Amino acid sequence: MAAASSSAWTYDVFLSFRGEDTRYGFTSYLYNALKQSGIHTYRDNSELERGEGMKVSLLQAIERSRMALVILSQNYASSSWCLDELVKIMECQVTLGLVVIPIFYNVDPSHVRRQSGPFGEAMQRHKIRWEREEKSDRVLRWRQALTKVAYLSGFDSKQSRYESEMIEQIVNDVLQKLDIGQLFVADHPVGIETRVHELTFEWSKRRSQKSLIIGIKGTGGSGKTTVAKAIYNKIGHQFRARSFLANIREISKHANDQVNLQRQLIYDITKTQVFEIPDIDRGKKIIQERFPNIQSFVVLDDVDSVNQLNALCGSLQWFCPGSVIVITTRDMHLLNVLKADHKYNMREMNKIESLELLSWYAFKQAVPLNEDFRELSENVVAYCGGLPLALEILGSCLHERTIQEWSAALSKLKSIPNKDIHAKLKISYDGLNDHMEKDIFLDICCFFINKDRSYVTQILDGCGLHAKNGLQVLIERGLLKVSRNSKLEMHDLLQEMGKEIIRESPPKDPEEHSRLWFHEEVLDVLREHTGTKAIEGLSLKEPGTHREHLIDSKAFKEMRKLRLLQLDYVNLKGDYALLSKRLRWICWHGFPLEFTPNTFYQEKLVAIDFKYSNLKVVWKEPQLMEMLKTLNLSHSSKLKETPDFTKLPNLERLVMKDCQSLILIDESIGDLKNLLHVNLKDCKSLRELPRSIYKLKSLKTLILSGCLLIDHLEEDFEQMEGLTSLMADNTAITQVPFTLARLRGFVQHGYVSLCGYEGRAQDIFPSLVSSWMSRSNIPQSPIEEFVQSISSLVFSVGQNSGFHGISTSQFARPAGSFISLLLQLGWCDKADFLKDKISQVCNYGGWDDSHLPGDHYPDWFIYKGEGYSVKFKVPQVIGCQLKAMLLNVVYFSCMDNTTTPQFLINVVIINYTKATIMQHVGDWVTFHKDAKWQSIIPSVQPGDLMELVLSIGPQFPVKKIAAYLIYDSSKRRKLLK
Repeated sequence: MAAASSSAWTYDVFLSFRGEDTRYGFTSYLYNALKQSGIHTYRDNSELERGEGMKVSLLQAIERSRMALVILSQNYASSSWCLDELVKIMECQVTLGLVVIPIFYNVDPSHVRRQSGPFGEAMQRHKIRWEREEKSDRVLRWRQALTKVAYLSGFDSKQSRYESEMIEQIVNDVLQKLDIGQLFVADHPVGIETRVHELTFEWSKRRSQKSLIIGIKGTGGSGKTTVAKAIYNKIGHQFRARSFLANIREISKHANDQVNLQRQLIYDITKTQVFEIPDIDRGKKIIQERFPNIQSFVVLDDVDSVNQLNALCGSLQWFCPGSVIVITTRDMHLLNVLKADHKYNMREMNKIESLELLSWYAFKQAVPLNEDFRELSENVVAYCGGLPLALEILGSCLHERTIQEWSAALSKLKSIPNKDIHAKLKISYDGLNDHMEKDIFLDICCFFINKDRSYVTQILDGCGLHAKNGLQVLIERGLLKVSRNSKLEMHDLLQEMGKEIIRESPPKDPEEHSRLWFHEEVLDVLREHTGTKAIEGLSLKEPGTHREHLIDSKAFKEMRKLRLLQLDYVNLKGDYALLSKRLRWICWHGFPLEFTPNTFYQEKLVAIDFKYSNLKVVWKEPQLMEMLKTLNLSHSSKLKETPDFTKLPNLERLVMKDCQSLILIDESIGDLKNLLHVNLKDCKSLRELPRSIYKLKSLKTLILSGCLLIDHLEEDFEQMEGLTSLMADNTAITQVPFTLARLRGFVQHGYVSLCGYEGRAQDIFPSLVSSWMSRSNIPQSPIEEFVQSISSLVFSVGQNSGFHGISTSQFARPAGSFISLLLQLGWCDKADFLKDKISQVCNYGGWDDSHLPGDHYPDWFIYKGEGYSVKFKVPQVIGCQLKAMLLNVVYFSCMDNTTTPQFLINVVIINYTKATIMQHVGDWVTFHKDAKWQSIIPSVQPGDLMELVLSIGPQFPVKKIAAYLIYDSSKRRKLLK
């Protein structure tokens, strides 16, 4: 199965269970365990009597699930609802390939299989009932489904000592069967299985109550990481928790990234987010405290220093007995220091494996196309020496080439020393189409590994390199990869090869190189002021906050072609105007000044990265930067306000994470027509957003998580038409803005984390509706003070498809009576006729709704509901048009009713088919003046699934609600007259 859910699936698992048996016990524990393991599970939470609409949605949920867990308990068979579910589940097993696992919870499987014991008694009762209704075939289907499910392999609670053990076994089985949490291994995993078998065999031999460390050592490109991923997939699910930390060597180069690795490891193992880890030592302490009771499987990929090991697994005592730690590295010394239990040297691929791997990349099949290509392929295999990366790169380069081109490539290979891996890989670089593709490759090698693809594309496009197409070519040639989270990745050998290309011309004069990144060479050029116009990119990264070197800006005077500049934690004195005017990207972590000098005017900048800066004010005098797309000021702890955005008209990304002193977002942010992404995470002093931010129609992502003082969001959200992601967890916000539901694109495709809700908007939409209708969300008003004296009130609202008009009927009722309320949407003559009929019944016939006009009238359809809502599917009425809807609401009042004051009414109209929702809260005066209601009736179409929900305050519980759909046509009008 695929590791990720297909777009056809909505849920990973459907839980079928008898609520009265297991809802608050076993089923609840199982559901939580599945959820904590990242398994998207459908559980019906309804304890009330369920109608046909609910039944349809349940059956659809079964069809959209990959697996069903059927919890067969004592009273399961007594529920016709459960049995109908089971029939549907067994049908989907055949028609859709649904995986079905029975769980025999305190029942004998043979009783289920044969319908004996409590299952036999239940089926006998069903037989008597349904034979009386001449539906005995339904009972037969139930029996067949019970028999089939009982023969499937599953779990028996009587065979487990503890429920917790069985739940853990069930979750592991689900994870394995659904392939959830699995890592992508390789497009063509040739030879991987044999190497995985060797390692897992060693693990099984040494498996014991003590923790194990398994080391995988190999050169770059030998497949260490690939094998580690495959092992993770094969045995990782057998442990209570697992974690795969990739690219540790590269990530650990930066000051705080080892702490981030600790944070990720802690989250993966404990499933709890730890926000405050001030330093590595505190991270170690948390690991030591929390891991000893959790048997874990951990992979530490590409470790190259003892410090990294000490930060993540300083001692086996940190881990629960039975845990396994797999480490991949190029340095055997590290494994010796750690005293690994088993050290595995990656062996080269043999000729058969090498030929197959090369063929997959060169010919898209397991063998060469013909004998001519076979001979050439065998020569390439011999040249690569069993190195998987070289086979992959050369195979991609030779794909769809002629025999002559293969021969020419081999001739070129023969002129390069066999052990010179960089030169081997250079063949792919030489095969690039033009200097733009080569420049993109070299820029990425030196500056943009592990950077976001769209971010890099933005910068290199600004350099005129047509990066979108160029990146795609590099990916197709096997020179570049993109991770699942859209980060650019490149094998170390390829990166080193690219840097070697730069060094070759001329080899002894760094100042003549097109790009400078080697620390000592960069310092020499800057100290001696020997920079030239050949330099297009320069990177100088000082460790942490240590500012050892003071650089004079005169060092940049001759670098007139400088496009890319990185000066992390560097002090620069002098005139900033000497910096190249061709700069497109400046990354200056720890920018030392409190404001950007006026002489730093870079009109062509595309991206500014001033993370960890000392800025208090970004610019004292804003300067026009029409090309600027990304501004990152994250972790600037002294920054109190954003810049004025009027001079940044094309800004697309604003990132200001963890700006602890930030208190003001400039109002001009609302004028940014192209802004796509705003990240204000952990800005703990920020109290509110400017009202203008809600005007951003282009904005797709808004992140406010950790803004502890923000306590509300405005209802202006409906202006943000492009919004697809709203993250506002860990804030003071207590109410979800209702207008979010009016953003159709957001409801259908968005993601939200807010007020305890997290997930896809379409999944949590029903819960949001409930929250909006809760008593705590009903606005308070002085008008409610008059409610105590209500007798009866009939709302007549209606003309031109809107709420308007009001008429009342007053008649005294004893305290504790039922009162009828009418709400009308739209207008036609039959609406008035129907309203009068209902009013007559209410006045003279009492409150029994059995006397109200019903379905035998040709001009309307009636749908009834218990409580506060009514749900229905709009029918297809040929030759007629929907003109109005009339709601008859019966509510209870214990007051002495003598007058008819106005009071607040809360109405929600939900169209599930169109994913739209409208709400109105107000008294009758605001109802009939509200223009938003004008569009309701015209928007209702045949087949739409709708629900009307009403609340008139907690003092007046609603007993029943009926919806009349009133149709009109010239023919029927004549009949009515």
